[in-house]
Amino acid sequence: MNKKKIWLSLAHMGGEEQRFIQQAFDDNYVVPLGPNVNGFEEDLEKYLDQDIQVVALSSGTAAIHLALIQLGVKAGDEVICQSFTFAASANPIAYLGAKPVFIDSETETWNMSPHFLRQAIEDRLSKTRKTPKAIIPVHLYGMPAKMDEIMAIAKEYNIPVLEDAAEALGARYKEKKCGTFGEFACLSFNGNKMITTSGGGALVCKTEEEAQRTMFFATQARDNAPHYQHSQIGYNYRLSNVCAGIGRGQMLVLDNHVARRREINSLYRELLKNVAGLSFHTNPNKDFKSNYWLTCIVIDSAITGFTREDVRLKMDSENIETRPLWKPMHLQPVFKDAPYYGDTTAEKLFEHGLCLPSGPGLTDEDIERVARVFLELVKG
Repeated sequence: MNKKKIWLSLAHMGGEEQRFIQQAFDDNYVVPLGPNVNGFEEDLEKYLDQDIQVVALSSGTAAIHLALIQLGVKAGDEVICQSFTFAASANPIAYLGAKPVFIDSETETWNMSPHFLRQAIEDRLSKTRKTPKAIIPVHLYGMPAKMDEIMAIAKEYNIPVLEDAAEALGARYKEKKCGTFGEFACLSFNGNKMITTSGGGALVCKTEEEAQRTMFFATQARDNAPHYQHSQIGYNYRLSNVCAGIGRGQMLVLDNHVARRREINSLYRELLKNVAGLSFHTNPNKDFKSNYWLTCIVIDSAITGFTREDVRLKMDSENIETRPLWKPMHLQPVFKDAPYYGDTTAEKLFEHGLCLPSGPGLTDEDIERVARVFLELVKG
């Protein structure tokens, strides 16, 4: 096979990353903390354009874990979580010995259904006589969730919201950036995300006190003493100064990355506009501005004559990486006993949906090649 590999979503360097990394080496700041970490956090705070505090961490998963700790989640508690998501949204609930309660998606954004969210809270109240300790909606594939409705329900029942904005940096809901709605929000800088720090994440906090508590837990919960003393369990969750240097360089091209992913989404729509039985993950209205981290499609095989899996295998044979949509958490063996509220929306999306190559380093010619392979299936 001689055809160039087209990847789903590769990291794309802007050119300035090496400057920040070199500075860390020149100043001998190759330790976990340093000026790049501080600068990266300040860059993110400025970008999110709200009165918030950002703490850079080793992963988005670590961010969710530390947020749940600060929300008082303990063994035996219940935490509401979107089912249609990556496992990292739910795993930290289990880290604490708590129990996830999974919520189905609604069809417009593919994110947490406000209808089933309310149903779940009321049913858990009737069964356990207490409300869940937190709500974790996810802005899936960069598409904002219906945050007005979710936040209103959370306020009604006095349940804090922890946004999973791992895929949504640069996305907006009603002109407010994702990651700034909840009491906490997690960001991810994994290699395939909107920007990367090689691996890493951040916790967005509402207050300075929350940020300080996050840093305390993320640096092994060391007490204020001249010796090493620990009154609480801590974690080694801080982002390194070298990796933060990559992030500082990436912040300079974040807007370009968002713009390019949106361009790629538009190009796919134009190239595949005449394919019957094909639909795209789409902003429901002007209030939603997805970053289109990944362009996602749903295939109605009754109309197209081929399935999502037919497309995936055909792309693979042409050296093109695609990926099925997330398998819902309530279908995962590890969470088979968790409560679930919904119908089959997430299940159908998983069965029929596919992510197309969407990285900002892809050329128009790359996207056209992907579309041609798809059109070959249409022609039979």
